[in-house]
Amino acid sequence: MAQCRDALSTFLLQNSVSTEADAVFAYNGAEQQQLLRDRPWTKDPNHFNTVRISAVALVKMAMHARSGGAIEVMGLMQGKVLPNGVMVVMDSFALPVEGTETRVNAAAEGYEYMVDYVIKGKEVGRLENVIGWYHSHPGYGCWLSGIDVSTQMLNQQFQEPFCAVVIDPNRTISAGKVSLGAFRTYPESYTPPNAAPSEYQNIPLSKIEDFGVHANRYYELSVEYFMSSMDKGVLELLWNKYWVATLSANPVLSNREYNTRQIMDLAEKIEQADIGISKTGGGGMLGDRGSKKGASGELAKLAKDGCKIGVESLHGVMAQVLKNVLFNGEGV
Repeated sequence: MAQCRDALSTFLLQNSVSTEADAVFAYNGAEQQQLLRDRPWTKDPNHFNTVRISAVALVKMAMHARSGGAIEVMGLMQGKVLPNGVMVVMDSFALPVEGTETRVNAAAEGYEYMVDYVIKGKEVGRLENVIGWYHSHPGYGCWLSGIDVSTQMLNQQFQEPFCAVVIDPNRTISAGKVSLGAFRTYPESYTPPNAAPSEYQNIPLSKIEDFGVHANRYYELSVEYFMSSMDKGVLELLWNKYWVATLSANPVLSNREYNTRQIMDLAEKIEQADIGISKTGGGGMLGDRGSKKGASGELAKLAKDGCKIGVESLHGVMAQVLKNVLFNGEGV
């Protein structure tokens, strides 16, 4: 299984997974209780700034998100918090909840499962508490919708410390690395200052309004991935299943609906931009007069979206060609 090991090494490299000492797994109960008593996050809404996720938890979340297809799935993360505002995710587990293409919420059965899972974990020495939830956004990026914001605010009110993680399984397959974002909401009474512009991401036209309306009610945390020697055995067992499932799938065919939606969405954005430029006296998208400052910014975003779609499609084609060369001997 040399190819499997090479694929695992590539995955760890592409997602910048660092190697940690096994001490990262040490759980200091007294320190955690002191942090819960001090509650420093109540004094600073931006107290938490970083989420560190173990490679095992990352692969488990990516597998679960991909298994949902076009349906949103949901799970919880276990870990601990550090005094310097870092949240450490040690493990994750899926919740038995049913979602739709646009939303997912845990029902009573899901919460009952969560309580049982945590209790059983503590019985076998897994002392970490639940410190967040994750769910998938199949094909429309990593951000919080209005429902997600409400869910996260409720969690932060009653289950602090808590963070929200969003995974896009379609973009993960297309881009070749995990598309993931971590977020926390601001208190209702808090008005955030003008946030610095975040990294641009392609949001479908149908989701732009929801994305923009709630964007100032939460902030994004930086995400880091780590692995220790204790992770290695579990990760290799998980990876064999993950890699085989990924290997057997043709990224071009498995993501064809996503790619088609991306192209249709880009076409609609181009049409809207053309109409907007025409109304401002630009003479249409190909016109050389009128207000070009706003138009150039809009066109730059469209160009970036187009390049992204092209690169992801090319990545899928190249991956399939490499599989044919490696396993079918074609092109040799």
